Amino acid sequence: MSSAPAAPLDAPPGQPRKAATAAWIGSALEYYDFFIYGSAAALIFPEVFFDESDPATATLLSLATFGVAYAARPIGALFLGHFGDRLGRKKIMVFTLILMGLSTFLIGCLPTRDQIGTLAPVLLVVCRVLQGISAAGEQASANSMTLEHAPPNRRGFFTSFTLSGTQGGQLLATLVFIPVAALPEEQLLSWGWRIPFWLSIAVAVVGYVIRRTLQETPAFTQQVESEGVAKLPLAELLRSHWADVLRVIAGALVASVSTIFTVWALAYGTSDSVGLSRSSMLWVGALANLVALGAIPAWAVLSDRIGRRPVFLVGSAGSAILMFVYLWAISTGSYPLVLLLGVLTFGVVYSAANGIWPSFYGEMFSTRVRLSGMAIGTQIGFAVAGFAVTFAAQIAGPNGDDWSAVALFTAALCVPPVLATLTARETHKVPTELLGERAPRENAGRETIAA
Repeated sequence: MSSAPAAPLDAPPGQPRKAATAAWIGSALEYYDFFIYGSAAALIFPEVFFDESDPATATLLSLATFGVAYAARPIGALFLGHFGDRLGRKKIMVFTLILMGLSTFLIGCLPTRDQIGTLAPVLLVVCRVLQGISAAGEQASANSMTLEHAPPNRRGFFTSFTLSGTQGGQLLATLVFIPVAALPEEQLLSWGWRIPFWLSIAVAVVGYVIRRTLQETPAFTQQVESEGVAKLPLAELLRSHWADVLRVIAGALVASVSTIFTVWALAYGTSDSVGLSRSSMLWVGALANLVALGAIPAWAVLSDRIGRRPVFLVGSAGSAILMFVYLWAISTGSYPLVLLLGVLTFGVVYSAANGIWPSFYGEMFSTRVRLSGMAIGTQIGFAVAGFAVTFAAQIAGPNGDDWSAVALFTAALCVPPVLATLTARETHKVPTELLGERAPRENAGRETIAA
């Protein structure tokens, strides 16, 4: 085990807030882009990019393209995690922002199936893969940046800005899609659906300007100056932190609650079997995300006081239970009930897990491998969560209305996060410079190079 730095690592004045702001804006862009795709995949793309003669298959294929990005994320995590632990957090944050903004803008420019045939969905998948690669490095780099800049006793609060940004992006995506979805069918399918994708370029410019002025974190700078960076972060990660990587993979499966809520439940609620309007279901997501903007930092502050584990347990176990109630509410067609339970499930309870996983996962790893550990662990788990939508569409039956099977499937995916939490260490009081240092690092010097 290497020796810890002699003194606590202090960020320059103002940098913790600046890092949190940069994380918020970048995550808002990333997930604005990511979730306008989800809304379009549920409502628009089956008719624009796939065969309209078979609506059920078209919907299934469209939802599968939503999952494609999640399949690309573990691959992106390997590369971006490696370079983030060698080159620094800031460079990866700038790169992911540019890549996401560009790929999302290009989706809005794609020709449709009627214009170029089967090449249209192929190009859609290519752009979706680029979105996935970008998202693979975005949260891990932003979380590492905010955690390493934050005061030790407020790491939960500052890292929660990344996920507040995620919810802000989802909220923005939903608010943009509500008037678009209300357009006449002909206008919606011809040009209206493109507008949300084009608008992403404005947020990308703002985020780029802020991120370019960030300073590298004290923890990473200290690592470079004292021991150097790991030559092969992945090798050191798997040797010294393999158990924590498995915990993060298991914990990240709780994101299935988000994808089922955001995509499958939207498609189910607007289906012929339920009959709720597109705009009304989009408003459920908008209000839930609005509540989450307040709930996420509140849960994070609580985790700084009582610990990460109890808060994460409330979020994962509570979400498993409430998804049954929420999907049942949709099946009744009672909009007030859907709205109330949607806000409670996603806006309040799920936020307990969603708001504190950046600190909970990040504190498992040392500075040398933190970005790799978070990126690889979360993206493998998120890949399963992404395709949960596709599986849900298959197990929902030929009419797509077996909500109880989908609820049971979602609850089953919440079991591994509960088990991972019960076996994890509590780290909210561990000094930043000592995080992850309980792992053996014999022969680590053989893989270390000077910066």
